[in-house]
Amino acid sequence: MRQHLPLAEAWGVELLAAEDGVASLRLPANPQLLRPGETVSGPALMGLADMAIWAALLSTRHARHNSVTSSMNVNFLAPAGPGPVVAQARVVKAGKRMIYGDILIFAEGADKPCVHVTTHWVVIAAQ
Repeated sequence: MRQHLPLAEAWGVELLAAEDGVASLRLPANPQLLRPGETVSGPALMGLADMAIWAALLSTRHARHNSVTSSMNVNFLAPAGPGPVVAQARVVKAGKRMIYGDILIFAEGADKPCVHVTTHWVVIAAQ
């Protein structure tokens, strides 16, 4: 993952699990990713969500490296705190051209999510 997503390396993102269209990633605490209020910033949480669904997609039997984000709907439910946070992603449906997924992000150890994301991806045809 870090080979193809240098941002994952820069942020220290850890792949906890990825199998059968489900993936879990951990973003460690990082003061550079905080916003005022000492909570992980929205852009960092959205980036983590995008990385998580990509990992989930690549764990399917029809992995598609040539897929890109088409849309992302983000609902911030509660402050994430200063980190770490864990993203749990799943591929809901993978068609020939469109992929639909969702992601829940939790402050590490929390029972309730702080972010819920739905996303569509498009498979780019080989040229």
